[in-house]
Amino acid sequence: QVQLVESGGGLVQAGGSLRLSCAASGFTFSDYAMGWFRQAPDKAREPVAAISWRGGIFAVESFGEGRFTISRDNANNMLYLQMNNLKPEDTAVYYCAKYSGISYGGSPQNWGQGTQVTVSS
Repeated sequence: QVQLVESGGGLVQAGGSLRLSCAASGFTFSDYAMGWFRQAPDKAREPVAAISWRGGIFAVESFGEGRFTISRDNANNMLYLQMNNLKPEDTAVYYCAKYSGISYGGSPQNWGQGTQVTVSS
């Protein structure tokens, strides 16, 4: 079955960086668009970034522009989110997500368990 396992979260000071990873298995990774979402306490889950099946098309939400980069390694079934210049408002659980096709329109089909990112001021 589809498995998405996130790692790389942790506690970091404001201005610091983290690189989140998502190890995918149970499906042909290179056939699907992937994305990152986050959920802060008492807030709804929101999209962070998404990338098409071969990585040629990607998008980052406005709050992450210039700070967050999404990438993928189809040879190793890995998805990444590089986050720089982190802010306290970036504190959230970050989730890896698999879409239903090669593009990232619509809602994801599958979710990882999440990894906690905490940014201290």
